[in-house]
Amino acid sequence: MKTKLVVFDIAGTTVTDKGNVADAFMSAFSMEGIEVDLTEVKKVMGYRKKDAIVMLLQKFHPEKAREETLVAQIHSNFEEKMLEFYMSEKDLLPLPHAEDTFRWLHSQGIFVALNTGFTRLITEGILYRLGWKENPLIDEIICSDEVEQGRPAPFMINRIMENLGVSDPAEVMKVGDTEVDVLEGRNAHCGHVISVTTGAYTRNQLEHFNPDHIIESLSELPQYIH
Repeated sequence: MKTKLVVFDIAGTTVTDKGNVADAFMSAFSMEGIEVDLTEVKKVMGYRKKDAIVMLLQKFHPEKAREETLVAQIHSNFEEKMLEFYMSEKDLLPLPHAEDTFRWLHSQGIFVALNTGFTRLITEGILYRLGWKENPLIDEIICSDEVEQGRPAPFMINRIMENLGVSDPAEVMKVGDTEVDVLEGRNAHCGHVISVTTGAYTRNQLEHFNPDHIIESLSELPQYIH
């Protein structure tokens, strides 16, 4: 089937991430006197951040995982750190070829959408800095706090499809840099699920998640568009 919509992740897929999200996450825990392992933090990148906090607490401090006040405070710490970073980081840039790829997709009559494990608050900071808030190259943006469940549930992709009038998931491509991006694409029954090595995982790691294709750069994406 012809691709009508491509849904991209943000951090690590279309926007630079040099480990800043993971660093902010670890710092958010540390502010509450809790240490978590970087390797495990990287495994939950891409999830709704409150869900990721609970997952890490369950692994390292199971007795604290049900403390809603603690989860909320760690999440607040994370949002504060990320907002501070995204509003001040001089090197915050679109990844190479991201905007060119958006432009090419539009030239083919294909919708471009973004979704993310971030809340709308953090996402707005990113969009503002990049000049993407009112960018005609982006047709739809959905954040994890705007649906019932974040990744790996399909609800963000479902919402995007509904808003853009795309009814058949076989006409949708999902592009991301994490395991949970692949799971989200599969759960939404997307026609193609593409992983990119510009973010949290290496090619060897991504191969274990069985995406349809793995690319090193968004410049490779057009060859998989049908």
